[in-house]
Parts: sequence; structure tokens; C-alpha cells
Amino acid sequence: MTVYKNILKRRTVRIFQNKIISKKILKKMINAARLAPSARNLQPLEYLIVDDENKREEIFQNISFGGDVEKIQEKENRPKAYILILVNKKVREKGFEHDVGLAAGNIILTAQEEGVGCCIMGAINRKKISKNLKIPSYYFIDLLIALGYSKEEIKMKESEKISYYRNEKGVLFVVKRKIDKILHWNNFKDVSKR
Repeated sequence: MTVYKNILKRRTVRIFQNKIISKKILKKMINAARLAPSARNLQPLEYLIVDDENKREEIFQNISFGGDVEKIQEKENRPKAYILILVNKKVREKGFEHDVGLAAGNIILTAQEEGVGCCIMGAINRKKISKNLKIPSYYFIDLLIALGYSKEEIKMKESEKISYYRNEKGVLFVVKRKIDKILHWNNFKDVSKR
């Protein structure tokens, strides 16, 4: 599948199958992240994979899934691994955000290629997670990516009403704005009048 087709197909997953992700696939995701561009090639990012069942549970208790996720409370539907994107503040204290975004993008596209679903999370209890995983204080957890094989059907829909929703069959609809409402060509135009 081409990269573009992977992008068109990729959606955030919050309900997962009770199926473990191989260490080989997880390491492949980190290798993809490692190869992402880095400002001034400082490479301040490091990655922590958590796939141990007990440690996964500790993380789960310190994260907040958005949206309609009542089924995530069932243990078998929870993520089967997490990747924490860590910033080494001894290397770079600020200006690392683009590095994180590019690395996260590489992780999720590699996961998609391997059939693994992802949920990128920033609503996490960094203090407790850092303590539980013994992360030194000079590292900052920027993002956490929850991983697993999807158990839900997710479809994309175009609309200006951007709230996602589930239909009566449980299908999750992720709403994206139409391209003609966000694209400007050569000059800025007021897209609200389109």
C-alpha cells in the first residue's frame, strides 16, 4: 500500500483486540521514528516501549482517552503496548515539538502499514508515569502512543460539524473538514464564504 493510501485509511483507534504486538513490529516503529527529521540534527528524542501487562495497567490508570470509549474499560479491549516519546532536556529544552510530531507521524504510519492501530495521547499524568517507569527528571514525556490491533470499525466523513460519533451499529465516524474549506491557493481567501 502506498503512503498516501495508508494516510487515507488511518484513523485513531481506542478499542483494541486482545492480541499482542510483536517486539519486531514495535522496534520497527521506533526505527521509523529515529529516522524522522530533527531540527539541527540534535536528536533529543528517545523512546520507551511498554508492553509488560502490569506496566500497561499502571499506564492505563494514568491516561485519559477522549471520546466515546466505554468499552475501553473492559481489560481485553485496552492497548497492548505503549510508546512514550521522551525528550532529553539535556540535549534540548525547547523547540523540540516539530521533532516529536515528525517522529509520531512515522510511528503511526509504520503501525498502519503493519495493521496496528494507534491513539496519540497528550492527556496523561506525566508525573505518575515517570515515577512508575523510573524515568529521570531531565526527560520530558511529550506524547504517549497507545497501540493495538483495532477492534472497532471506523469511517471518515466530511462535514463542518467536526464532532465524531457512533451510529446505531457502533461504527465510529471521524469527521474531517472538507478540503475546499481549509485550502488557500496563492492568496488567502475567506473560506467561510465558499
